[in-house]
Parts: sequence; structure tokens; C-alpha cells
Amino acid sequence: MTKAEIQLVRSLNDKRARTEEGLFVAEGEKLIGEIRSSQLRIRKIFALEGVFEGREVETVTRKDMERLSLLKTPSNSLALVEIPHRAFRMEDHRGELMIALDDVQNPGNLGTIMRVADWFGIHHILASPSTADCFNPKVVQATMGAILRVEIHYLPLAETLAKASKMEIPIYGTFLEGENIYHTELSGEGIIVMGNEGRGISPDTALSVSRKILIPNYPEDCRTTESLNVAMATGIVCAEFRRRLL
Repeated sequence: MTKAEIQLVRSLNDKRARTEEGLFVAEGEKLIGEIRSSQLRIRKIFALEGVFEGREVETVTRKDMERLSLLKTPSNSLALVEIPHRAFRMEDHRGELMIALDDVQNPGNLGTIMRVADWFGIHHILASPSTADCFNPKVVQATMGAILRVEIHYLPLAETLAKASKMEIPIYGTFLEGENIYHTELSGEGIIVMGNEGRGISPDTALSVSRKILIPNYPEDCRTTESLNVAMATGIVCAEFRRRLL
């Protein structure tokens, strides 16, 4: 393992370097094993002896892994994976349930939302350019493999939702003044918009929302915490949408 390889891996903690190199980092035997079975291309694997075999695998010592790893606790393997480039056309996804993220900036929240989407069979997430990068090492690890099955598309969100609205695709958004989600009509298709951790859904994005919904606290007349974590709220909303299909 060369000094240049170490510098490359460490640089991929930064989004600009990931964009320039076209690579992201994945760590851990289970995740890398899943990636090897997917359509994503692995450029190189650094691993302790006996963990992986193949032409792309370089065996390293535990001390080397400590120098390479971007995690607090180094794992037994680390892979450099090529970032996939996927096009998105709204016309190709009519009839699906999707999630839209309006400037969700915490990597842990994004990773959890991707796991939620994966669990509930949601394969596409639309994200504003300011939303956290899904190839951030913290996000990749937090997805627990969901990044292999859930595609995130970074695009001008307000414009994209406006186009979806013209196509009469239902657009749901979570608002404090929204209708109780357990009492309102929900469809098996559409886009669920989740807002920024502090500001919620932006005014420009809100213009395209056709149905405002609310997760009520319990009991409704009792004083509770100000809001739910966005990842937790996404899980509750997706669960209710899927429950209606059962």
C-alpha cells in the first residue's frame, strides 16, 4: 500500500474529491460483499488477510487499516467504489411511491431515510442539491446496504415537483397545519416530501404540495416535544402509506 493510496482514500471524506475521482468509500465485510454482488463497480479492496480474494484485493495489516479507515473503529476491509451515474425522468416512474428531500442535511438522517425507503419498497428519492451527499462515508455506512437498492437523484426540487404536479402526480408534504395522516385519503403512488431538520419544507417546494399531512402527537391536547426527527417522521409516514395497501 502506497502513501498515494492512503491519501486518495482519506481525501474521499470530502465531497469535492469524491466528485473529482468518481469514487466513494465503503467499509466492512458485509457491505462490501453486497456491493460485489451488485451492479456497482469496485475499483479496489483493501482487506486483512483472508477476508476477500480477487485481483482487486490488496491484503494489508491491521495498522494499515487504521490509517485508511474513515470510521472511528476501523473494520476489516475497505473498498473504493465507482459512483454510478443514473438519469431520472419523471415519466418513467408514474404509479410509484417516491420520497423527496428538501435540504435534509444530516448524514445520519439521510442514511436512515434510505434504510426506511428500502424497507418499504421505495426505490427512488428525489433530493435538492443542498441535501447531504448520499456517498458521504457516514451516509454509506448508515444505509446498511440500502444504497445498493435505493437511488437518490439530486435535481432542482421545486422545478421537478412542479412538473410532477402538472402530470397530476399526488404530492404529499408534512406540515403542522396538515390533515391527520390517519384520517386522510392516501394513494399507493405519489411523492412524499420531507423538509429540512430546522426549517421544514421551503416555500418554493411547498407550492407543489397537493395534500398537506400531519403526524399527530398523542394525546393531541397535550404539550409534547416541538417536532419529530425527520428520519423518524419519514418512517411513520411511509408505514402508513404502505399499511393502506394491505
